[in-house]
Amino acid sequence: MTAAVEDGRRRCPWALAAPAGDQQLLRDYHDYEWGRPVRGRTALFERLTLEGFQSGLSWLVILRKRENFRRAFAGFDIEAVAGFTGADIDRLMADPGIVRNRAKIEAAITNARVAAGLDVDLSELLWAYAPPVRSRPATQSAMPTRTAESTALAGELRSRGFRFVGPTTVYALMQATGMVDDHLQDCWVSGYLATGNAGREEWITLESEQPSPDRCRRPCLNLEGALDGGDEAPDRGRSAGSDQGGARHRDAGTARRRWTTRRRADPR
Repeated sequence: MTAAVEDGRRRCPWALAAPAGDQQLLRDYHDYEWGRPVRGRTALFERLTLEGFQSGLSWLVILRKRENFRRAFAGFDIEAVAGFTGADIDRLMADPGIVRNRAKIEAAITNARVAAGLDVDLSELLWAYAPPVRSRPATQSAMPTRTAESTALAGELRSRGFRFVGPTTVYALMQATGMVDDHLQDCWVSGYLATGNAGREEWITLESEQPSPDRCRRPCLNLEGALDGGDEAPDRGRSAGSDQGGARHRDAGTARRRWTTRRRADPR
């Protein structure tokens, strides 16, 4: 069940859980970012990196420091971060504006190097694991913290050398970047995404098939075999839920890709 504030809009409860000084910050993130489709390698590398830094912490901590992270990590330019050296690690460890965790800093640099050397665009790789559209949860307790798809994507990322990408962290990434829509059923944002209200925009899902032998060199991942990433559940006020979503088959000749795009509704 959602809760309403002075503007009369009903929101997911986690969006109203910030202390007084941060209420607008968290509310705006909920209203205008969380669950909206994000594409592009730089934007997704930023989100992947910040989700890794958030592991074990409140997401509000990361929101407060996000601009500092962008400055410290060269705007999350993948090639720039991939070129960071030991001197940069020392600089970042001395920066009070970010989360100073050496393991997470080193993981971010490692992940940039892996992303820079991918044989597929990072955005395409991540979105290939977006699940089919499903019903939005009715209550916050019904939200899962990981799914078959997040487990599979975590395994794919690890096999390529990424770090701090357990199934829980990956599912948080999917929620944040619109790969799944976990706004509650009576949240005003879910109504916007579904009907195009407020901006006269429709969010539509497209699916295509195309040969992709280079991306399917490995055998299909067993989506039922959970890979425990050892990462702590992101603190978004969510309680554990059952895994949802079925396995999506990826054979050696065809990869099915889903993505969400945006189009303006006919003003007539």
